Amino acid sequence: MRARRYILTSAALALAIALTAPIDVGSPARAQPAALTAEQSKALETYDRALNEFKTILNQRRRQIDAHEPLPDRPGQALYLARVDVMSSYKDLTDALPSRIGRPNKYEVPPTYFDADIEPLIDEYRALFDVMEAPPANAQASPTPFKDVVDLGTAIARAKGLDAKGADAAGRISLGLFFAETNGKQNVGNGRAKAYIGSFQTGPSEDRNGRKQWQSIKASIAAFDPQMIARDDKEEARAAGLDHRLNHWTAVRDGLMNAHADLFAQIPGIARTLPDPIDQMKFFELIQIIPTATRAALKSGNLLQSRVSDPTVMKYLRNNSIFAYGRADRARTSASFREILDAMWLFNQKFARAQAEFERVRTR
Repeated sequence: MRARRYILTSAALALAIALTAPIDVGSPARAQPAALTAEQSKALETYDRALNEFKTILNQRRRQIDAHEPLPDRPGQALYLARVDVMSSYKDLTDALPSRIGRPNKYEVPPTYFDADIEPLIDEYRALFDVMEAPPANAQASPTPFKDVVDLGTAIARAKGLDAKGADAAGRISLGLFFAETNGKQNVGNGRAKAYIGSFQTGPSEDRNGRKQWQSIKASIAAFDPQMIARDDKEEARAAGLDHRLNHWTAVRDGLMNAHADLFAQIPGIARTLPDPIDQMKFFELIQIIPTATRAALKSGNLLQSRVSDPTVMKYLRNNSIFAYGRADRARTSASFREILDAMWLFNQKFARAQAEFERVRTR
């Protein structure tokens, strides 16, 4: 029997080293003080333990996937919680021991929350989620997924009465939501919650409501864009008998109509309060996460200074990577919307990618 040769790519080699290498706490570039306080020692031990547990679950899930073994019911949940523990314990470590704050990282996470040396582990984390959340075989993809999102968001905004500038902003914001929910991948599943699937990660009732709301503006769109309605009719026929969340076009359409369309008319006012396009995308993502509190803040007339303090709302924020990492952040009992927007740094890279793709769509 001929022996197999395995050739590691540079990325695979980096991951193999990261998964097996001991934790370096004393390199010259990051040497620790000669004596740590009890608090610092505990923080370092907690981070080391969290990092080893993260490596363990990454190894376990990769082995199960490669061996085609059955996965747990929500296979991504343990991975997600392990990643949260790593970032949380690292933030506690850098709070206790500022000398552990390292260099910037490619994910653009503030260095107080993330050690750039573990980038290969996060690469593997994302790769595993790509496998666990791959679209089912019967999903109906689009050859132009980004353009579809922009076109639908723009048309819905026009039907809501916006001028060209406002409708353009709606198209950009819609693409931002697509990246926030799925990293720009269509028809995906959800490794942490089976109820939410598709390009906008909607539940069954949200999808049904969105389809109903679409019917209420379809004639208005037909008056200025009959080609869009012709495309829509084709997608409806194509998706007949299929969960509409597994057709990219209908999933995006219904997701936008369910949660965001009624606020598109207010985009000019929102843009005056939030001139940064990234902040605008964050605001509409908050409509996904904490819709009631976000709408109330908008109605208050003082959006940025409006505060949330309801424990359930704060829990929803933490569950979506906002105030989620480290004891100090997790202990917060309230926050203004300015503070919430600033704390959404894990979304920054996604929204920057969405903005770049939007410019490409518009250029084409």
